[in-house]
Amino acid sequence: MTGMTTETGDLRELTVGTGAGLVAGTGGQQLGTDMVLNIGPQHPSTHGVLRLKLVLDGERVVSAEPIVGYMHRGAEKLFEVRDYRQIIVLANRHDWLSAFANELGVVLAVERLMGLEVPERATWLRMALAELNRVLNHLMFLGSYPLEIGAITPVFYAFRERETLQAVMEEVSGGRIHYMFNRVGGLKEEVPAGWTSRARAAIGEVRGRMPDLDNLIRRNEIFMARTVGVGVLSAADAAAFGASGPVARASGLDLDLRRDDPYLAYDELDVPVVTKTAGDCHARFEVLLDQVYASLDLAEQCLDRVDRLTGPVNTRLPKVVKAPEGHTYAWTENPLGINGYYLVSRGEKTPWRLKLRTASYANVQALATLLPGCLVPDLIAILGSMFFVVGDIDK
Repeated sequence: MTGMTTETGDLRELTVGTGAGLVAGTGGQQLGTDMVLNIGPQHPSTHGVLRLKLVLDGERVVSAEPIVGYMHRGAEKLFEVRDYRQIIVLANRHDWLSAFANELGVVLAVERLMGLEVPERATWLRMALAELNRVLNHLMFLGSYPLEIGAITPVFYAFRERETLQAVMEEVSGGRIHYMFNRVGGLKEEVPAGWTSRARAAIGEVRGRMPDLDNLIRRNEIFMARTVGVGVLSAADAAAFGASGPVARASGLDLDLRRDDPYLAYDELDVPVVTKTAGDCHARFEVLLDQVYASLDLAEQCLDRVDRLTGPVNTRLPKVVKAPEGHTYAWTENPLGINGYYLVSRGEKTPWRLKLRTASYANVQALATLLPGCLVPDLIAILGSMFFVVGDIDK
């Protein structure tokens, strides 16, 4: 609505619109201004407690500032007063959807500093479980993201597949979310008899049923209308913000540590790296979807290798584990991107410093570039497509 002024005798009537930045009458006076809107920190459509400070011109975002720290639990400080066995339980929790991968990064850093050689069987079991954990993470977002923009059905299909794989992870570790199965020097214990066969059967079931979810949502015209061309992140911006994982690969940033800087025994596998070039919400969703198929194949290859190996799954260590004085950096390709662990030791049973470089923290910074210019109705579609866990941002 535009501003309008009429004068009758001594009366002056002024009609203004409800938008921002309107100029009324011939005097050119400003009748509105940009609106500052806070999304969060307690908003039902955000992934946990994130605050977005937006400046709006009508329904269009002028600027966006992600404000983090509302869920800060001081994990890095707690590491300094926990020994090397206890820090694993803390590392489980910053990205609660990638618990096994979080544990893995910490023990790899400690093993590297100690110069420990991990038994080969443990290495391949770690890889199999890490890939299953990657699938579980992606299935959560494949179900929850459509839900956030109004598609209810996909979450039921996603959770059906999650439950099949959760049963396998629960059998081997005793945990459904926080597995606590990694140890410095290997794994907690040998897997149950026949577990690899049951895990392989579960992978086959999930692979056979994934087209149900895929066909339901990937080319759904309503879903595509909400996501195609929305929230485009260029490869240059992704690199500038330090984005990684599915978010960066959807923008054409061809980076995957499993292939580019292999750890464990990934150099013995042909790791398919799923990339897209569009960089929009739909591309980010498709990368997750295609990565599920790739990770199921990798997990199966690892299980085949485990069946051909014998021997222990851990290394005998003294009751009190002490890392020698020094420092090291280990990084892993977590489900949501690159996780880095910078460990500094003074030769004691606790880390002097253990700094986390989390994927979500870097990825969410890109919202400052992504959101300006978009409309408020697209806000949740873009926010959800960044696939972050707030504990992974705030640590």
